[in-house]
Amino acid sequence: MPRFERIHEYKSDLDGAGLSVGIVMSRFNQDICEGLLSACVAELRRLGVDESDLELATVPGALETPLVLQNLAQSGRFDALIALGAVIRGETYHFEVVSNDSCRAVMEVQLDTGIPIANGILTCEDDDQALARMQQKGTDCAQAAVEMANLLRMIGERPQ
Repeated sequence: MPRFERIHEYKSDLDGAGLSVGIVMSRFNQDICEGLLSACVAELRRLGVDESDLELATVPGALETPLVLQNLAQSGRFDALIALGAVIRGETYHFEVVSNDSCRAVMEVQLDTGIPIANGILTCEDDDQALARMQQKGTDCAQAAVEMANLLRMIGERPQ
């Protein structure tokens, strides 16, 4: 990627020290969700987020996640939020409804509140696919949450 001398560039910052992060985890497909959570928390710790600056709320499923994210975002206590869950395709149209509506609602909460949300709600064809993705997705969400919290902080601090 070319660099331009006169353009201000915000550098990626994965230092999680001092950041407060809220996590909302679905209990549906619990083994997969706990795998996502384990990978996510391990990465947040590695990035410097103190465990005392983490809060976890669990919900029945992916469709309940956005409402709790909204409440956490509106509390003013968090620099970033993370949504964790797993929607596995079944034999009905319900998979599409849950996948599409939960994703859309998570994005709406993020845009409406200005709090970054890393969306780690897996949408998979089967359990094997979800198990194969959970470790990396949990790690990716931790990194995205920290990076976005730091980026928004830098943007807010930059003089006009």
